[in-house]
Amino acid sequence: MTPYIKAIVVALVGSVALTGCQLLPQKTPSNSDSNTTANAGQGVQKQTLTHQQVYIKDGKPVVRQVVKRDDLWDLTRDHFAFDHARSNSRIDAQVVWFKKHPRYINRVVKRASRYYYYVLNETIKRGLPAELALLPIVESAYDPFAYSHGRAAGAWQFIPSTGKYFGLKKTWWYDGRRDIIASTDAALTYLQQLHKRFDDWELALAAYNAGGGTVSLAMKKNRRKGKPTDFWSLNLPAETEAYVPKLLAIAKVFSAPEQHGVTIPPIKNTPYFTQIATESQIDLAQAADLAGISAQELYQLNPGFNRWATDPQGPHRLLIPVTNAAQFENNLAALPADQRVKWARHKIKSGESLIGIAKQYRTTVTIVRTANNLKNNNIRAGKTLLVPTASQHSSAYVMSQAQRMNRKQEKISRQTNRSKTKHKVKNGESFWSISRKHKVGVRQLASWNSMAPGDPLAVGKTLIIWKDRKTSASAVSQGVIRKVGYVVKSGDSLSRIASRFNVSVKSILAWNDLEKHKILKPGQRLTLHVDVTQSN
Repeated sequence: MTPYIKAIVVALVGSVALTGCQLLPQKTPSNSDSNTTANAGQGVQKQTLTHQQVYIKDGKPVVRQVVKRDDLWDLTRDHFAFDHARSNSRIDAQVVWFKKHPRYINRVVKRASRYYYYVLNETIKRGLPAELALLPIVESAYDPFAYSHGRAAGAWQFIPSTGKYFGLKKTWWYDGRRDIIASTDAALTYLQQLHKRFDDWELALAAYNAGGGTVSLAMKKNRRKGKPTDFWSLNLPAETEAYVPKLLAIAKVFSAPEQHGVTIPPIKNTPYFTQIATESQIDLAQAADLAGISAQELYQLNPGFNRWATDPQGPHRLLIPVTNAAQFENNLAALPADQRVKWARHKIKSGESLIGIAKQYRTTVTIVRTANNLKNNNIRAGKTLLVPTASQHSSAYVMSQAQRMNRKQEKISRQTNRSKTKHKVKNGESFWSISRKHKVGVRQLASWNSMAPGDPLAVGKTLIIWKDRKTSASAVSQGVIRKVGYVVKSGDSLSRIASRFNVSVKSILAWNDLEKHKILKPGQRLTLHVDVTQSN
């Protein structure tokens, strides 16, 4: 089958230089259900936007004039490079879902409106398919504050190890995985590397979700069996097998929304924000006042900052709406550097420790030591310490980590009939042991505390636990049985799953018509009947 090559558009500044503009060869699909997505864009030199396009026709680069787009979705369609005419059961199922959920599309577009101009233009500048700018819809619904049970954070959902590998800084003050500028750069770099490795966009996308090693292993197994190694032929985790079709379905719907009966709210083809250097740490509530915007708007544009101020070690920049940029720059220039953060003078009392003082001011020992040039934790009564503090009440920092946590607890309180209790983490404890003690689920316990089950627990940390209110002994003894679908993970066994859900191995075998000695496979789906009041 002749591989599909779609016109790849790359806008250039000034005159168009054709030297080096070419597409990488396409892989030939192995069966009718695996029409390879166009590998366009990877070989095009990095350029910027203008009114001219280069696209491929009959294997040759062609230049044409284009109309400037007022709507970013039109610009996106100009730079699409995948085959949106293809159809198979997995893609079609996702298309149907999006057609049935127009409110979801509206929510995602509204959320993306702050960031999409930047993400799309960065994608196009690299000569990459514009479909990649839609990937945060799959990853996080374009929510930079998204956090998964697998410890992935941000619009692009980086896990800690991958984020660290791509240089995304993570401190008490700041998490680069949520920073729109830093995470977009890291994600596009990662996708380029994966495409270079697999020479196929579908495999690269699968690797972004499941890891390059997982995809390579699946391909190796297929080669041994003489099977095709395209995405559609591989045995991958269930999440990954749905992940790629979901992006292709989104692109298909967005490429021709009228054909699918969908209306996509327009986004203006103008920058929403600009980057402004701050040169040093600054209180975020104060910065919002300087810009004439709400603290919530400032946090939405700068979601990487966890606390009430920017990281004292940088990045020393803020994203500010274009309409407020001049006001912010003028007011910032007029503000003396020593007034950008409020400092408290703390006179050390007998018996006080650096740890206790840091807790009192809701900061860290490291920050207090750095601010006072201390080499260790030794302090003397009578001396004075300078401690950076918030200039306003904590409620003013509406999207800080602490305030997001408070709102989450308030929401749980309103929406459930549970009673709130607290647990102080002791040495040797884990999410698993604490959840067993309080008879709640591990994932549930982590979620209540805006964490993931794999996150490390610091001794002394206070966890919030929401327990069911026991109305009567008979109600508790009867339990609440629910049918649960469970996807087998690597390392799972029947006994481990049985223990996790407080059911017997015999019951799992009966519910799923399994033989006792049959090996479970990752991605395999099981049906369980679980007493949700007793499950772990």
